Amino acid sequence: MIFTWCLPLFLLLVIDATLATTGFLGHSLRRVHSRAANQTHNLARDLRIAFGGVLLPRSDYSSQQVMFCKLSGNTSSAGSSGSNTTFPPNSSAGTKTKTSPVPTTTSTATSSWNLAESHQGSNFFDGWSFFTGSDPTNGIAFYVDENTARTNGLLEVNSAGRAVMRIETTPNVTNSRQSVRITTQSHWNGGLFIMDAVHMPTGCGTWPAFWTNGPTWPITGEIDIIEGVNDYTNDQATVHTDVGCTIPSSDSKTLAISGSVIGGTNCAAATTGNQGCGIRANSSNSFGSGFNSIGGGVYAMKWDTTGVAVYFFPRSNVPSDITAGAPNPDSWGAALARWPATSCDPFKFFKDHSAIFDTTLCGDWAASAWGGSGIPGQEQSCAARTGYSTCEAFVRASGSAFNEAYWEINSMLIYHQQS
Repeated sequence: MIFTWCLPLFLLLVIDATLATTGFLGHSLRRVHSRAANQTHNLARDLRIAFGGVLLPRSDYSSQQVMFCKLSGNTSSAGSSGSNTTFPPNSSAGTKTKTSPVPTTTSTATSSWNLAESHQGSNFFDGWSFFTGSDPTNGIAFYVDENTARTNGLLEVNSAGRAVMRIETTPNVTNSRQSVRITTQSHWNGGLFIMDAVHMPTGCGTWPAFWTNGPTWPITGEIDIIEGVNDYTNDQATVHTDVGCTIPSSDSKTLAISGSVIGGTNCAAATTGNQGCGIRANSSNSFGSGFNSIGGGVYAMKWDTTGVAVYFFPRSNVPSDITAGAPNPDSWGAALARWPATSCDPFKFFKDHSAIFDTTLCGDWAASAWGGSGIPGQEQSCAARTGYSTCEAFVRASGSAFNEAYWEINSMLIYHQQS
C-alpha cells in the first residue's frame, strides 16, 4: 500500500498500532498450554472420585462437577489464512478472516444482530483450520488434516447438504483412532453463535464438544457450549477463566436459567484445579442419543455486555426468529446456562475466541467416567456395558461401536451486534 504525503498523521499512527498488535502465540506459551493439558488427568471428579484410596459414596456423584479444559494446540490451515479485519470492541464482532464468503444482512425491526459469518451447505468447511496431531487432553484420537479426513471418509457434506465429521471405525487399531477437529480462522470479541445439528457423537468412549477458546488459555477464556462423554444425555456448559470470574449464585432461579450449577461458583482455572464452573442441562434430549432421537436442535451462545449465556432449543421448539435469520435473544426465555457480567466481565475474561468442533476418545474425562454410573444416560457404567475394564482397551478393539460417533450439522452462524 502506498500512502501520499497528505495522509493525516493520526491515520498513520492508527495503522501502525493495528499492525503492531498482530502476532502469533509463542513457543513458550504453547509449552504452558501443553503442561496445563497434561495436568487435567487429575480432574477425575466425575462419577468416581478417588482421594488417598477412599472413594466418595455414590450418593455424592450428582453434586460433583464434571469439568475439563481443552487447549488449542497447533493447527494446520486448510487453506490460505488471509488477512484479518478488526472491528471495534463495542461492536461485539471481534476479528474475521477474509478467506471465506461472509454473507451479510441488514438490521430488522426485530433483531439488532447481523449475520457476519456463515458455515452451511457445500461451503461449510470454508474458513476453518484443521488441528493435526495427538489430542491435548490425553485422548486416543489422532486429529488429521482435511485431505486425509476426506480420503478416509471422515469428512463430507452429505446429499442433504449437511456437514459430517466422523471417527475412524477400523475394527482394531494399535494406538489411536483418526478424528477431526476444526477451528474457525476468524476470532471474535462478543457475538451470537448459533449452531443447528441433527446428530452429535455418542457412545462409550466418546467425548465430543462444540466450544470457543481464546489464544492464551486460561487468560483469554474458554466457553464450552456442548460437551459430555460416553452415554450422557444431558449437556454440560462450562467456562474456564483467569482469576476473578465467578457466578453470583448457585440458585437457578436467581440466575434465570433452566440448568443446574453442578460445581462451585468460582470459574478460575488456576484456583479450581482447571475445572472452571459448569452448569448441567436438566433436559435429557440436550446431548448424545437423547439429542439424536429428536432430530437434534439448535444451540446458541450469546456473548455481549450482559455476560455469556447458552441456550438450547429442541428441534420442535426452535424460535421462528432464528429460522428467519433475525435472532432476538430477548424473546427466548430462560437460558440453559448463564454467567452474568455483574461478576464476570465478558470482555475482560473472554478475548479473541474461535469456534471449535472436536471429538476425542477416552482422555481425561471419558476415561475417568468409564467405571461410573448414575449420571443421566449412563445409569450403567461403560465398563459393565461393554465388558472392558478400561476405555482405551474398548476403543482400540471396537471400531463398529463408533458408527454413531459423528457430527451432522446443518449450519453454524456467527452474528455480531450493532452498537
